[in-house]
Amino acid sequence: MTGDHTRNTVPMRASPRCGARTRDGDACRAPATHGKARCRMHGGALRTGAPRGNRNARTHGAFTPDGIAERQAIQALLDETRKLLAEIKSS
Repeated sequence: MTGDHTRNTVPMRASPRCGARTRDGDACRAPATHGKARCRMHGGALRTGAPRGNRNARTHGAFTPDGIAERQAIQALLDETRKLLAEIKSS
């Protein structure tokens, strides 16, 4: 089937390579996707990776300034209560 037809592999060999490293420490030999530095297997595929911005921190509100202040107030109240109980117990 090959006959005397030569394949034109120059564009494939000249394309930029993926910048990822394998577990052996060698460079990934797959071509990078168009406009990206990684191949399709290492995050260059469309719609891959983490969402833009830190949307995960906003789902429950635990780390908002209000949430942190509320926890600090509760902790201060608990500390005062422990001191009061220790005073009552010692007297």
